[in-house]
Amino acid sequence: MWGQVEYCECISEKEVNVRFAGSVYRDGKLWLIEIPVLDVMTQGYTRKEAFEMIADLVETLADKHGFSVIVYPGKSGTFEVSSSDTRTMVSLLLQCQRELSGLSLAQAAKRLGVSSRNAYARYEQGASVPTVEKLNELLHAVAPKKDSVLTESQVNTNV
Repeated sequence: MWGQVEYCECISEKEVNVRFAGSVYRDGKLWLIEIPVLDVMTQGYTRKEAFEMIADLVETLADKHGFSVIVYPGKSGTFEVSSSDTRTMVSLLLQCQRELSGLSLAQAAKRLGVSSRNAYARYEQGASVPTVEKLNELLHAVAPKKDSVLTESQVNTNV
């Protein structure tokens, strides 16, 4: 299993934010924080600093002007990272999963059964936002031995 993608209902019933679940824990003098689905980890001297570092890491990976994330601390060492920019969150997920599998854009497209790498790249670049069904197909193309898990948010965001 490659990780969990959290979908949570937000302000508008029509608006859905993508969230990535993670864990934070103390290891000696440092707080380690990770998002398994993106295969990223960073650290901080305090729990608060670790949350700031993971937000900065995700924003840096996205490499998109104006993109920002919100970190929602949870219980028992869990947290979720969210953004109102669904396109960028999905494209980041697809890019990380493809790179973890060691595939080029052309190889990912071939696994989708299409001849043009642009067929896959438009999702990874955020030009298109896939439906849940298409997202599952795209993830299966780049990580066929990993399962997608959709779950409701476990973090209270009304704080």
